[in-house]
Amino acid sequence: MNLKLPSKKLINPIILLITLALSSCATPKDIVYFQDEVIGKDDTQTPQTELTYKPNDLLTIVISGLDPEAVKPFNLPVIANNTTLLRAQGELKMQTYLVDLNGNIEFPVLGTINIGGHTRSETSEMLKTKLTEYIKDPIVNIRLANFTISVLGEVNKPGTFTIEDEKISLVEALGLAGDLTIYGKRENVLLIREDNGVKRITKFDLTSIKVVNSPQYYLTQNDMIYVEPNKSRVRSSSYNQNNVIIISAIATLAAILSLVIN
Repeated sequence: MNLKLPSKKLINPIILLITLALSSCATPKDIVYFQDEVIGKDDTQTPQTELTYKPNDLLTIVISGLDPEAVKPFNLPVIANNTTLLRAQGELKMQTYLVDLNGNIEFPVLGTINIGGHTRSETSEMLKTKLTEYIKDPIVNIRLANFTISVLGEVNKPGTFTIEDEKISLVEALGLAGDLTIYGKRENVLLIREDNGVKRITKFDLTSIKVVNSPQYYLTQNDMIYVEPNKSRVRSSSYNQNNVIIISAIATLAAILSLVIN
């Protein structure tokens, strides 16, 4: 039986579809991190700046000293989220100090204290200086209670994460989100940070080892990371929105080829 091959008019669209499919495939260059030459140990100058306090930060501040009675007025009482749960589980929650829009907190006995733009060590020394009038050798322990970051876009587990130790790098944040998907653009990861009411955007290229030397490599509270999808993801998304049309076209093409061959 002689088979009649499809004409060029039918073959050309098929070749075009195959070409488009192959072009959408990711290459190692698209997905490998830190592709350039590894820098030497002595060349690494990753900034590790201490975070500064901003409006709407929630702080826990505990004052200690040799005389328990002397420090008592400076410590807010411990509260419980739920009285019933407190009895059942013994869960306690430290009172927090809210940094207002002017960078101030209201502290027992000492009154209004401006800590906006100050680091933890600077704030601790400031409080120690004020407390020495009332307490001998005071100890100040400060924690940021609402250090959160958000990771969105082409990652496996997008979401908002609470950071316990007040220090996290860009790569560690992406690790919390389950790493980038195969469709994430490694060369175009965006950091959105609000600084004094102004949103600033920084672009990171994860295919270069130089990213670790960026001044923004270590994140601060309320930072948002966005991983942009690559062209393959964009194309597949647009295809998914028109599945009915695509399926109909493929079915029609298959029927035509079947008739020609037969």
